[in-house]
Amino acid sequence: MVDKGTRSAGASAPPRSPAIGIDLGTTNSCVGIFRNGKVEIMTNDQGSRKTASLVAFTEDGLLIGEPATRQVTTDPANTIFNFKRLLGRRYTDPIIQNDMKTWPFEVVNERGWPKIRIDSKGEKRCYFPEKIQSMLLLKMKGIAESYLGEMVTDAVITVPAHFNEYQKQATRDAAKIAGLNVMRILKESAATGIAYKVLHSKGIMKDEHNILIFDLGGGSFDVSILSIHDGVLEMKSTSGDTHLGGEDFDSRLVEYFASEFKAKHRMDPTSDKIAMRRLRVACERVKRTLSTATEAAIEVESFFENIALKSSISRSKFEELCGDLFGSTLEPVRKALQYGKIDKSHIHDIIVVGGCTNIPRIQELLKEFFNGKELNKSISREESVAYGAALQAGILTQDSHILENLLLLDVTPHPLGIETVNGVMTFLVKSDTAIPTRISRGFSTCSENQPAVTIKIFEGYSSFTKDNNMLAKFTMTGIPQGGNGIIRIEVTFSLDADGTLEVTALHKPTGRRSKITVFIDKEHLLEDDTKDEDGVDYPIQEYKDATKASKV
Repeated sequence: MVDKGTRSAGASAPPRSPAIGIDLGTTNSCVGIFRNGKVEIMTNDQGSRKTASLVAFTEDGLLIGEPATRQVTTDPANTIFNFKRLLGRRYTDPIIQNDMKTWPFEVVNERGWPKIRIDSKGEKRCYFPEKIQSMLLLKMKGIAESYLGEMVTDAVITVPAHFNEYQKQATRDAAKIAGLNVMRILKESAATGIAYKVLHSKGIMKDEHNILIFDLGGGSFDVSILSIHDGVLEMKSTSGDTHLGGEDFDSRLVEYFASEFKAKHRMDPTSDKIAMRRLRVACERVKRTLSTATEAAIEVESFFENIALKSSISRSKFEELCGDLFGSTLEPVRKALQYGKIDKSHIHDIIVVGGCTNIPRIQELLKEFFNGKELNKSISREESVAYGAALQAGILTQDSHILENLLLLDVTPHPLGIETVNGVMTFLVKSDTAIPTRISRGFSTCSENQPAVTIKIFEGYSSFTKDNNMLAKFTMTGIPQGGNGIIRIEVTFSLDADGTLEVTALHKPTGRRSKITVFIDKEHLLEDDTKDEDGVDYPIQEYKDATKASKV
């Protein structure tokens, strides 16, 4: 789902501040604007069009972006990176627990959610990842304001296609802290699709044109299939892994060289955070070198116990180390084709974006899967997402007639449903359901003379709600009394074109109705308030043979 745009321009609307598009990446971020009929990708104070997604705490204050990279190897415990991977995840999430083993900074548990602990001026401070992300967003906002020479408040912000509602809400919260009004949360693949449509289609495509977007960045991986026809850009399916990217390839190199050093010198450097961070920075350079060369040298002076690390690695060895990770990128491709009900022979263009698509073996695997079909590398791999986000901001502000013929139709990234008796997840909306949509299903009370029903709304794939994310809940009271299963309640999920979810419970005989528009409140989640005010949940069960669905 995506956030609903909050304003629209009209003939009598007053002049408004410019709206920007932000690609909020795990490794690097980028900001653009649509003006004067074209997209401009803005440069930061270092003269670069991309900004490192790093936040460093120093004795003199904060360093964000490129300046923070200088502290990565000298004070890694206070230089925060990969914080996008923490957004919307519980502290106990196995992915978080695994990453914590390699991060040089400390992550602690705050009522079930991760917080980053830093030492600032001799004082320990803890920050939720949303707060760290807001610092980067404030930097991106500042870049735009310096470039444009005016205040900026409105933005379209991109996220991986498979971000769940917790992760998207965390992004919204970070933007709010940074003083930004989020016009829309846009899938990165959708942004790339918009860029492709504007840059590479001559007028309106009358015949259906299917494109597959393969986006492999520093920390996440998305595969999306979109169809373009008659000026409409329709998302057919999405798949991917929000926790696969260049950082994982770097980790394989780090493990390899650390093990080699240990075997050679009979010393284990893995407990030295500074040494391991310096090694990771060097390994990232090695990875990039191996995209253009068949061998790369690595040298880290005074790596551990004043002993230098000097070695080299071939491209073939790198491919061996990461073979399973590289191979795993094809499974989301298969799933996207399956979910979209499209044969691979009907894909007209394969768009590769994200820095890791420069890796030759990744390109080879993808070409082999599509029987030798050439990959489309014409769109900037590092700027296409910001480009599309800037175009979407232009569409929402109606800044140009150039964009009038462009319409994006999206799909739901994850299944949605409610909890029924015994904690069962009863699905109402499948993943990759085209939106807008409206789906209703009949349910009933579970006990004699039950005074109310509690509707708990979940997102996730598990058959049991305990393994899924609860998005919201409400209780419908004042229903008539009756026997077990007699009182029927119709529950309707309505998703609009922007993905905003409204859930309604209706008792038809009396016209009694309760509804909620889903909005995730982290403070509510921190309190772990899962029961009704009187401490009681009123369960619901599925009413047999009462399913119907309609599209609006």
